[in-house]
Amino acid sequence: MGEPKFSRPKTQTPTHPWKQARIDEEHDLKERFGLKKVGGMREIWREKSSLRRHRNQAMKLIGKVDSSEGHYAKEKEQLLDSLTRRGLLQTGADVGDVLEINVEHMLSRRLQSVVYYKGLAPSMRAARNLIVHGHICIGEQRMTVPGYHVLKEEEDSLQYSQNSPFADPEHPFRKDLETMRFQEEGDEESGDEDDSNIEEEK
Repeated sequence: MGEPKFSRPKTQTPTHPWKQARIDEEHDLKERFGLKKVGGMREIWREKSSLRRHRNQAMKLIGKVDSSEGHYAKEKEQLLDSLTRRGLLQTGADVGDVLEINVEHMLSRRLQSVVYYKGLAPSMRAARNLIVHGHICIGEQRMTVPGYHVLKEEEDSLQYSQNSPFADPEHPFRKDLETMRFQEEGDEESGDEDDSNIEEEK
């Protein structure tokens, strides 16, 4: 049974440590999501392990002949509600949709990713630094863990901490963010116009 005071690890490491395809994929994920340069692989393995548990539970429910009553119906409802609250499934999704979730969906729900997607940081790396140094809060709670999974209901209350200098809209950092956002929107609009012109020429 093991020693009761030592909890079992929840993160499963790769079965084969030197598969080049997996290593290249994980390095790409580490760069795209701004994970730690040292130890970032373990963050990916943690998300993969969590995803594996969700999939195993979904496949167990799918394999049951009758999962519409009793314990299995309750377990199915709890699984779907949990993943919907975490932003991994859309409202009204079925248990089969759990198998469509991939590791990128899991990584995109981390606090670090959501901070970047909401435009509070210019890059994934900058988002991690803001969180670690206490500049980000959810409601009144200051958050310092980049790997925290943000619930759907918490997204609207995600903001700069009140004690952070970046909470001031006139801070140069905030102005630079606005300038970058306008430039990106302008580039997207010009790209759409170029595409429409190409289609007209065709």
